[in-house]
This record gives sequence, structure tokens and C-alpha cells, in this order.
Amino acid sequence: MGGCLEAMKPDILLSRCSFMEAREYVKKHIREHYEVEPGYKIFDVHLIGVPPLLVGIDGDDVIFPYTKPCHGTFVVKVPGGDEIARLRARRR
Repeated sequence: MGGCLEAMKPDILLSRCSFMEAREYVKKHIREHYEVEPGYKIFDVHLIGVPPLLVGIDGDDVIFPYTKPCHGTFVVKVPGGDEIARLRARRR
């Protein structure tokens, strides 16, 4: 993981997966999830992948796919902070 995300010490829920596997993981395991477009900025990273990208909320945590070039795609879980309200506001 790189940049700001690494400093947050994410829990890795799924590693080295496809974009579709990441989407299906969030859809299956996280009840509250939101569809975002590639390039959506969460914390200090831009999400990349094949749409639809799903970002989930589980309690006070945010779960999302993170792709690190040369390392693959991971589904990570980090404390959500202000991102939770921002994601929920997209639905209005």
C-alpha cells in the first residue's frame, strides 16, 4: 500500500484479487455499500478499476478496493471518519 493509506494501517480483507472479486466481496459481505466511479477519491487515494466499484460501510469502518500497480487489487478496511458521511450523502 502506498501514501496516506499505508499510514492508516489498513486491515486487508482480500488480497491480489480481480476487480470483479473485490466487487463481489463487498457486495456479499458488507450490507451497506455504495457504487462509485473509477477515479473516486477516498481519503487521499483515487480508486481505479472496472466499474462498478463498490465501497462499503461497516460500523465506523470503510471497506473498499485498492489497486497498487505491480501488486494487484486488495479489499481493505480502515476507520471511516468523514468519508462515511460523504459516501452516504451521495445517495441523496
